[in-house]
Amino acid sequence: MTLLLVIMVGIHAVRAMLPLDVDQEVIWMFGFVPARYDTTVLAEQFPGGFGAQIWTFLTYAFLHADITHIAFNMLWMLPFGSAVARRFGPVRFFAFFAVTAIAGAVAHLLTHQHQVAPMIGASAAVSGAMAAAIRFAFQRGSFLSFGRDVATAAHVPALSLAQSLQSSRVLGFLAVWFGLNIVTGLGAIAIGAGTQSIAWQAHIGGFLAGLLLFSLFDPVPRAIVQDNRAGALPPAGGPDLR
Repeated sequence: MTLLLVIMVGIHAVRAMLPLDVDQEVIWMFGFVPARYDTTVLAEQFPGGFGAQIWTFLTYAFLHADITHIAFNMLWMLPFGSAVARRFGPVRFFAFFAVTAIAGAVAHLLTHQHQVAPMIGASAAVSGAMAAAIRFAFQRGSFLSFGRDVATAAHVPALSLAQSLQSSRVLGFLAVWFGLNIVTGLGAIAIGAGTQSIAWQAHIGGFLAGLLLFSLFDPVPRAIVQDNRAGALPPAGGPDLR
């Protein structure tokens, strides 16, 4: 997690030293531009050619518009990303980051098929980390529990997806999160024509990928539910988030 933050801040610091025209070229080269995949648009007008059609599904997540943008994303990534990174380990976490960032780009492409403005920002991957965290963070002894043991909080067994969707805490978090994104978004920025807009569809794409694909990356065995009531959940400690 620390390495990821260092990489992102380092990239932004290097870009800050570039001439404005060169920095814009970097954004067009590595930002995600839906119009690259529009057959009615000449691909030659976008730098990077065919390679950029592949690598920008991920590289856009390492670019940010300004210090406020990167700070906002890192502010959200620190609590949720750190919890997931401790649980997954560095290799799984970086793979998970990549998958959720790509999912965000796919969602943005599907909803902005002809858009020329490049999208940049790690918000889709941040959203994916938030989704992964809620699969285990509400469990007793995990990060949202009082009196937790930090050393073991990351290894508390997670609920299955079906069980998670029966938890009032998880459902409450989902309602607030989706509501915020639909209304305002959380920070991914599309830059073009002198305007900035929130790429909230990318957030949702990353979030859904994190929620649905969590089990593929999670090294901790699932929790075993033992209760006489059909569909009952084990008790979850800690306060409601938000």
